[in-house]
Amino acid sequence: MTGPRTILHLDLDAFFASVEQLDDASLRGRPVIVGGPSRRGVVCAASYEARRFGVRSAMPTAQARKLCPEGTFVAPRFARYAELSERVFGIYRRYTPLVEPLSLDEAFLDVTASRALHGGGRDIATAVKRAVRGECGLAVSAGVAEVKLAAKIATDLGKPDGLVEVPPGGVAAFLAPLPVGRLWGVGPVTEGALRKLGVTLVGELARLPETALAAVVGASNARGLRALASGEDPREVVPDEEARSVGAEETFGEDVTGRAALERALLEQAGRVGRRLRAAGLAGHTVTLKVKYADFTLVTRRTTLAHPTDDDRAIYEAARAQLARVEADRPVRLTGVSVSGFAGAAERDQLDLFASGAPARPPDAEKRRSLNAALDALALRFGDRAVTRADLADDADDD
Repeated sequence: MTGPRTILHLDLDAFFASVEQLDDASLRGRPVIVGGPSRRGVVCAASYEARRFGVRSAMPTAQARKLCPEGTFVAPRFARYAELSERVFGIYRRYTPLVEPLSLDEAFLDVTASRALHGGGRDIATAVKRAVRGECGLAVSAGVAEVKLAAKIATDLGKPDGLVEVPPGGVAAFLAPLPVGRLWGVGPVTEGALRKLGVTLVGELARLPETALAAVVGASNARGLRALASGEDPREVVPDEEARSVGAEETFGEDVTGRAALERALLEQAGRVGRRLRAAGLAGHTVTLKVKYADFTLVTRRTTLAHPTDDDRAIYEAARAQLARVEADRPVRLTGVSVSGFAGAAERDQLDLFASGAPARPPDAEKRRSLNAALDALALRFGDRAVTRADLADDADDD
């Protein structure tokens, strides 16, 4: 379809907390805080009643208790959240197959080709909101625009339970009066540097000469950032088959220090990721390591493999190699491993059929496959954490 695109950004309001209030009527209208029960836990979600006390997601639970001592603290129920998320995303797919999940509660939809059948963007967003409320009992905020950036900001401005539409051709005018920090890629440091140039609004950034902006963000970023400020955002909505990742992470009860201890954590996480990949029939090229330090500094490192994998050892070795690129002698609060960049069906079929010129098949590949299958069966019976591969554990302990 020619003409401007119609992009929806949809975000379930205070999703985890709203599910708890949905399932327990006694919690409705009260401050609800979803998070880990330990003193080292973090807030996963806070109801709007709790947010009035200053409670926010990712805040330490201990701090949330000080801000909102009367709040009701509940442990997260991720299986329940995933169940409702699947139902909500099923509603989205009634209107378009072009659904890009950002998380369990947030997504972009490209409904450009759906307008002839379902009406304009506002009509579609209204219908989606009504269906989600009626069928799932949840409120969803919506933003409608020609580009992703504006749709996302529109949603944020309309929360909770709002619907904000940016008219066709109006993206630049919509963005112009907003604080420059609203733009993707403008964090506190960049915002401070721009302020020194007299730039505080998006419209001012759009008029800033590219050479002046390059002095702040670098030449490679200046053009793209200035284009965003002018309302240009060509990014497509990427359907979920291309956007998914499979991961595992853990927030430690006490900070962990030292490479050997971190490698043991990665070993367990790589096993969980491998099992989940095999259960889903997936194999991926990209392995990502996430490390969060005690001061909440977050570092991610990723590597792309020549061949897609669902093998615990390959995932662990890739994550372990990335660990060598980060500081291991600082106290670490959390580590995580994920796999993305999934292979298509044809490429997955080649996992055992190495093409000419490709690396030779590992001599122990069949042994690994059999071992993985046996461990998967044990994990299914006794749980993810009950099984650890001895061969990889030896590797982790050798350091």
